[in-house]
Amino acid sequence: MLTFEQIKKNPQVLEFLEQTRIAIEAIGYNEHDFRHANLVAQRARQLAKEIGLSPRGQELAAIAGFCHDMGNFLGRSQHHYWGALLFHQIFQQDLRPRELVWIMQAIANHDKYEMKITNPISALVILADKSDVHRSRAFTLKPKQIKGDDIHNRVCYAVTKSDLKVDKKKKRVTLTLAIDSKFVPIMEYFEIFTDRMSYCRQAADYLGYKFNLMVNNFKLL
Repeated sequence: MLTFEQIKKNPQVLEFLEQTRIAIEAIGYNEHDFRHANLVAQRARQLAKEIGLSPRGQELAAIAGFCHDMGNFLGRSQHHYWGALLFHQIFQQDLRPRELVWIMQAIANHDKYEMKITNPISALVILADKSDVHRSRAFTLKPKQIKGDDIHNRVCYAVTKSDLKVDKKKKRVTLTLAIDSKFVPIMEYFEIFTDRMSYCRQAADYLGYKFNLMVNNFKLL
């Protein structure tokens, strides 16, 4: 039975993430490699645990979270499809058919907003992935340079706190952000993240939860 620890040591997955790091940095986009992969895996697993998924479900959420962006080295615009197909190619003999399908769907769906969510692993990876906006994801980390940088780098650099919490009693998932408006106005965050937050709301709804967004101590969703 395939485990998260095996995924983290798989030489092909690690090389895909390393080549993704190189490719994404070359186009000046924000970070999508090892730091992001580990954080999304951790958040997806924690969310799965807090909403009451089985230990195996938690493991699948972590696996999908770690692998969701590994197809970026083949092309940014279709990376979610490349990643799903790469995962199938490597691990088709190591998982039960339904587990394989759920992870492939989670990888393919995480950046495809018109898709309907049909399994909990997809929903968890969407929430874990889209909640990762933070200064540590910006490739340019010098304040004098960041204002002229790509909008994704600017917004990531401006976010000094990003926290995702589950309130099981109130059936609520809350993303709390602190944004330094010296670097970007709050509206610039929404310019690129409105679709992402809407997708988070769909993911939370699928799990039977409400999605809330708090920015600088103000509730916006």
